[in-house]
Amino acid sequence: MILVINQYDIVKLRDGTRAVIVEVLEQGVAYIADVGDCPETWRTIDVRHEDIISVFEEIERPIRTA
Repeated sequence: MILVINQYDIVKLRDGTRAVIVEVLEQGVAYIADVGDCPETWRTIDVRHEDIISVFEEIERPIRTA
C-alpha cells in the first residue's frame, strides 16, 4: 500500500526534518515542500516519495485567551 501525500500535509523526512508539502508533482513520486522554523529560515526543497517516512495528523489546539 502506497502512502498518499496531499498538498499541505506535514510530513517527517528520513533525516528527521518536518516539512509541509506545498505541491504534489506526481503522487507517489515527487513533491515540493517547505522546511524551516520561521519565515527567515524557510527553504523550499524537492522531496522524493521514498524520503517521506510518515505523515503527521492534524491536531487542533484550543486558542488561548487572556
